[in-house]
Amino acid sequence: MSEENKKNKNTDENDIIESEIDDVIIESEEESLNSFGDKTSDKLREKLNKAVEEKQEYLAGWQRAKADLINARKDFGEQKTDLLKYANTDLILQLIPVLDSFEMALKNVDESDENLPAGQAGLKVWSQGVRHIYSQLMSILESNGVKQINPLNEEFNHELHTSVENVKVDEATKKNIIVEVVQKGYELNGKIIREAKVKVSE
Repeated sequence: MSEENKKNKNTDENDIIESEIDDVIIESEEESLNSFGDKTSDKLREKLNKAVEEKQEYLAGWQRAKADLINARKDFGEQKTDLLKYANTDLILQLIPVLDSFEMALKNVDESDENLPAGQAGLKVWSQGVRHIYSQLMSILESNGVKQINPLNEEFNHELHTSVENVKVDEATKKNIIVEVVQKGYELNGKIIREAKVKVSE
């Protein structure tokens, strides 16, 4: 073989080897890029999943906070309503003994009694004036949500009444019935502010 042929053969072999080396390098680079791409996309996917989880946590927290705020506003509204409904309780409790005094004063005066002695003729006029004042006071209290509880002949209820005495009755009379009201009770807008004091049959 001539020198030139040997050189050509060597050159061809070198070209083939270089071509194979280039192919190996390219494949290696592609694998490297693919593996880099896989690692990068895995990291991005992981970050995305974490961000989605955080978003869900923040959203749930925000929704809870919003619900808490709505409930707090509702509770505040109810408390405000109750406060307005029962704001006068102390004042009314101070006026109730005045009503009791009116009732005691009127209890022994019989408005229909025309047989008054000459010196007591003005008693009828006085009692009418007192009854009128009592009626006016009751009317004002009723317009502010006060209701008088006079449970005579009703069944005794320990939540509404206070028993001060048990009265023995004959067998024909029903038991646990209020036979006398010692002191009337009062409620304000449906809430008992003073229980009625009563005598109960047994």
